[in-house]
Amino acid sequence: MSIRFDASDALASWGRVVKATHLVARPRFPDELPSLLAGFSAAEPGLAVGLRRSYGDSNLNPAGRVIDMTALDRLIAFDRKTGVMRAEAGLSLSQALQVLVPQGWFLPTTPGTRFVTLGGAVANDVHGKNHHAMGTFGASVTRLKLHRTDGSTHELAQGDPLFHATVGGLGLTGVIEWVEFRTVRISSASLEAQDTPFENVSEFFDMSAETKETHEHTMAWVDCSTGGSSLGRGILSCANWSPHGDLMPHQEEPKKKMPMDAPSFALNALTVRAFNSIRHGLKTMRNGPYHTHYEPFFYPLDAIAHWNRLYGARGFYQYQCALPSETARDATIELLKTIVSSGQGSPLAVIKNFGANPPVGLLSFPREGTTLAIDFRNQDEDTLNLMADLDQIVASAAGRLNPAKDGRIPADLFQSVYPKWQEFCAHVDPGLSSAFWRRVSA
Repeated sequence: MSIRFDASDALASWGRVVKATHLVARPRFPDELPSLLAGFSAAEPGLAVGLRRSYGDSNLNPAGRVIDMTALDRLIAFDRKTGVMRAEAGLSLSQALQVLVPQGWFLPTTPGTRFVTLGGAVANDVHGKNHHAMGTFGASVTRLKLHRTDGSTHELAQGDPLFHATVGGLGLTGVIEWVEFRTVRISSASLEAQDTPFENVSEFFDMSAETKETHEHTMAWVDCSTGGSSLGRGILSCANWSPHGDLMPHQEEPKKKMPMDAPSFALNALTVRAFNSIRHGLKTMRNGPYHTHYEPFFYPLDAIAHWNRLYGARGFYQYQCALPSETARDATIELLKTIVSSGQGSPLAVIKNFGANPPVGLLSFPREGTTLAIDFRNQDEDTLNLMADLDQIVASAAGRLNPAKDGRIPADLFQSVYPKWQEFCAHVDPGLSSAFWRRVSA
């Protein structure tokens, strides 16, 4: 029986600002991919999607067709001696960890959620808390298999131009069937971690310069609701793998659930300021070293299913920028001043450093310097105007925005901050497209 594209309810990305009806096909076996791709064209393009944890519109093809890859989730091979794993693109990082951890292996780098497919990790060239040590996920990929809409298939490795377009290529160069990648040895499933408060963002820059030399994993929560001498205060968290402990993987299902959309008044300047003040106070009282399982350190939000409902039915934007080392401190101060003045801050704001590892993909987001990521509840023009103001600061600092998180970056800004975008265009499969790509390539 041939696989069909069936009408679906409105699909949304993780930010839930854009919701649109799609025609969806859900193949169960790789040999079903060619016939699905054969129907895509420049006039009627399609897109492959995974668990749709991208915040913006890079994983949406409104009124068009998408291939849901999540049923293609089989483990193909795993070498317990070398740690090399090959699996279908729909396998999630969470599923991979269930295999890896009991054998004493872990992902080379991981984003802040384990609910990402291998195909999505490659297409977005995800980064984690250890970019300064390991680079992005794409740096660990040894081979992958790609299907194009012209019927061709390609096994790609590092050094192939199409490989470097596919890594970080947002699913636009073809449909990934499987991914092969290197994992890293661990002695236990636990980390030796430490939380240290800092009183302002300048103090963060001083402290983090030291911890990146001593710790593999570093990041900081930052308070984006307090100004003055406390502008950008927060908690710096760093960790190394512990030699002590068992190799027990995480619990697969979230322990809690956000059952419904939060009311629109739940998150406002007053409640965010109160939450941030309480969080900073509690963390400051409990600062110091601690021993922890990897799950709460790497994936704190995964403990709550559908946590994105916290922002209400209108959804939210995430704004993530990468700032070069030379301008990062001053630009981050200006960004936080602008956010505090707007009153649109969020309890979820993270700052961390990127290392000097060269980008793997033509559109890979990380660059040496600092990245700030913050959520904004969707308040229509007020939020869009705020992010436009932030754009000017980022552009003046020679920074860039993360395509996987973006839901509204204008074409001229995208093209100016990704100088290799035209080189990338030569590798785009004409039968594939997304709402994001149509917006930024216009």
